[in-house]
Amino acid sequence: MRIAVVGLGKAGLPLATVIADSGFEVIGVDIDDRKCEAINRGENPIPEERGLDELIKKHSGKGLIATTDYEDARECEVFVVIVPLFTDENNNPDFSILENAFRNVGKILKKRDLVVLETSVPPMTTEKRVKGWLEEESGLELESGEFYLAHSPERIMTGYSISRLKEFPKVVGGVNGESGMKAFEIYKNFIPNLHLVSSARVAEFIKLIEGCYRDVNICMANELLKIADELGIDFYEAREYANHEYCQIHLPSTGVGGHCIPVYPWFLIKEMENREKFGYARLLRTARELNDEMIEYWAERIIVECLKLDKPLSEVKICIRGITFREGVKELYHSRNLALVRLLMSKGLNVFVYDDLFSKKEMEKLELKWIEPKDADIIFDAFALKLE
Repeated sequence: MRIAVVGLGKAGLPLATVIADSGFEVIGVDIDDRKCEAINRGENPIPEERGLDELIKKHSGKGLIATTDYEDARECEVFVVIVPLFTDENNNPDFSILENAFRNVGKILKKRDLVVLETSVPPMTTEKRVKGWLEEESGLELESGEFYLAHSPERIMTGYSISRLKEFPKVVGGVNGESGMKAFEIYKNFIPNLHLVSSARVAEFIKLIEGCYRDVNICMANELLKIADELGIDFYEAREYANHEYCQIHLPSTGVGGHCIPVYPWFLIKEMENREKFGYARLLRTARELNDEMIEYWAERIIVECLKLDKPLSEVKICIRGITFREGVKELYHSRNLALVRLLMSKGLNVFVYDDLFSKKEMEKLELKWIEPKDADIIFDAFALKLE
């Protein structure tokens, strides 16, 4: 069986290599021709992804072929789509990239083919939007059994994607029962810990509520940290002994960054607002707002430390150590650490940055000032939440 994976990013490429490693012929489709050429040469465009180097070298040019042309995937029987879904400045989802991918798949879709969406999306996206795009382009009808459609949200973590795909529980649900079973029978060949759920809508919801759970619990940890600080209590000591089988207080942070947790709650918030059920997502909205506001708290803490020094405030060299959204991942999407840097800069403070993953030249391209931590007056470790 030939399987196409549309989107060879940090989620799609590991999935494509795992499928190829399970004995399937894989055609990877991506808009980036340089990335496709590199993959076909056996080069790994995501070096921080553990285990990916070996799989690309093993299968590139053989079991895995990367291309920018959807026509090269015409003979595939399964199409897995895992392209980005971004939100606009008002936190509304922008479906343009997703729609383009599915319309291109629709143009080469054949009878009895299976299409699976892996991108995390608002509920009902698969059964309504995706179904419509595919039917319009292909001329086929899902209700007549002419093709199959399912949703199986990615549940990876960048840097650990290969192990997550092989070990972590994954769900799949069809737009109808036949589609769900078809997807389950194929996916179980390369996903060991797989669970079939009743519908694509349920599968979509499962992924979103995982993100909401994390966001709300991180928000609570952030609030408890602020309360503990105000009362002169060591939050981390209290947390250590508060946590047990029935209580798991999360770690506090500068907020929540990345492509997932800061985005998914908005899918549900916006859907409830569209239905005029504003009270149904009040907690989710509050958590989103309070987590984003954590940079204000840390900016205040940093300024207080600066005022303790015998220097004019504008001359104090402040180093923010770690600007990515997560330690060890060279990505800045929705990074609250970077947002903290920008906030301090907007206040006229003398702010510098340091991150093991970025060179001085890369920092300068971001219009940031680089410094060795030892040369700074105040150091804020953004991942340890520690002022030095």
